Amino acid sequence: MTTNPVYPGAAPGKLIAVEGLDGSGKSTQVYLLKRWLELSGYKVFFTEWNSSEIVRSATRRGKKQNLLTPTTFSLIHCTDFADRYERNILPMLKAGFIVLADRYKFTALARDSVRGCPQEWVEQLYSFALQPDITFYFSLPLRTALDRILVGRPALKYHEAGMDLGLSPDPVESFKIFQGRIHKAYEALARRHRFTRVDSDRPVEVIQEEVRAILRDRIDLAQYKVTVPRGWRL
Repeated sequence: MTTNPVYPGAAPGKLIAVEGLDGSGKSTQVYLLKRWLELSGYKVFFTEWNSSEIVRSATRRGKKQNLLTPTTFSLIHCTDFADRYERNILPMLKAGFIVLADRYKFTALARDSVRGCPQEWVEQLYSFALQPDITFYFSLPLRTALDRILVGRPALKYHEAGMDLGLSPDPVESFKIFQGRIHKAYEALARRHRFTRVDSDRPVEVIQEEVRAILRDRIDLAQYKVTVPRGWRL
């Protein structure tokens, strides 16, 4: 693990990120992984994309009123990430926790570049962030991901569909084009950053068993067991 200007030196915790298209099943898998680790007695902390209490209301207002340009869209999400990173992620890593991140900086690298921000600029923007110990990339055919989302959503949100990019006046068609471009961006990132690819076009329980096996193989989980002081009872 690389050093960080805020917390120099290697943190004793482990950072596990999950990435993938909307509809890839990554959120289901990271939730199941979180519950398994908790029930097995491990120290685990969970964080998800775009969830900073400080920034969330401003992000919601900007999206609702269509005030965000590609640049401000990128910057406000980076602010959200930086807040969670410095107030939650790094402290929990320093405390020796397994940190599970439902989306990490790679989400921004994929989405912001598709929105027209220079890739090098976005990478520099997030250069303060540690590389995860494992980045699970839940991969499946684009058509399957699209079908899952379009069947399960009553309506697509404006930015979710990429309507701000003027790809198509039809939200569904815009969403398909937008997600197709993000899929290509993710595939390039997966090669460059050596993501751990997981075929998510399979039953949920089969995928979860593979994810747990990979975690057990790459991390000494015994280091992250919750320790009970002598004389205490659970």
